[in-house]
Amino acid sequence: MAETINIRMGGYGPPTTSFSRALVVIGDALQAQFGDRLSVKYVWNIMDFGYRAEDILWLVEDGVLTLGYQSSSYLTDRVTELGFVDLPFLFDRRDAARAAIDGELGRFLAAKIEQRVNYRILGYFENGFRHISNRLRRVSAPSDLAGMRIRVLPSEVQARTFELLGADPVRCDLTEAIAGIKAGTIDAQENPFANTVTYGVHKFHHFHTITNHFYISRPIFVHRPTFDAWPQDLRRAMREAVKRAVACQRDLAIEEDHQARVAIEKAGCEITALTAAQHAAFAEAVAPLLDEARSIFGHDMFGMIANA
Repeated sequence: MAETINIRMGGYGPPTTSFSRALVVIGDALQAQFGDRLSVKYVWNIMDFGYRAEDILWLVEDGVLTLGYQSSSYLTDRVTELGFVDLPFLFDRRDAARAAIDGELGRFLAAKIEQRVNYRILGYFENGFRHISNRLRRVSAPSDLAGMRIRVLPSEVQARTFELLGADPVRCDLTEAIAGIKAGTIDAQENPFANTVTYGVHKFHHFHTITNHFYISRPIFVHRPTFDAWPQDLRRAMREAVKRAVACQRDLAIEEDHQARVAIEKAGCEITALTAAQHAAFAEAVAPLLDEARSIFGHDMFGMIANA
């Protein structure tokens, strides 16, 4: 009798998030097809076990977990090309961003990740457009961010973005960010509404501004030696299951975003929607970054977006 294949999937949020629910889509599809050939288990939130959010990277790379996901920004120090999709105001519409990440740009980035990290990249979940929240004051112009300590993902491009906006960016892991926000040592953060509510940030931040400044994807990665050793039918089934899970997660993410905004408003927080002119002022302040990016990344990557 063939030995049971163990699959351990993990993340860094409660089981109710769109990401956790998408993992179940993967697991259910595989169990339905392979039955007792597989044992599928989940670790919903590695932070519940004393890990940092960024530890999901090595937990999968070392094979402790089979499959995980993480915002691409966490890999920019190892895969510099990922800094391209950290550029501010790179996308103005959700459908354009999805088309690019599902097309040539996403395939290019997946290949770059696989060259330098012990993964197979199977697809991309959507973390979506990000907004600014803070405990100090209403933000409707870059000048309102002056001197504000804001947590950003561990990405040099993101740090540079908020330096240009006049803030004091703090690159740190999610665990440190949550602790700093609760203690008041970090004044602000930037996240999709769903993340803001999932991690309880709206309980500490009264002011929220819809800026849509970054669109972030979360690569879905599997331990490469494990994946490559699987029989062909399982490898194929995993890829197909991930495709279905991505479609499911993205649909859930839209509803999650709506529900999170309602939760923020119910908590008595203030949400500022920028006018077109106010939004343009933010984009103008960080325009030098996009000019630099053409010399750093070349015109080809911008072309991948245009082609999408």
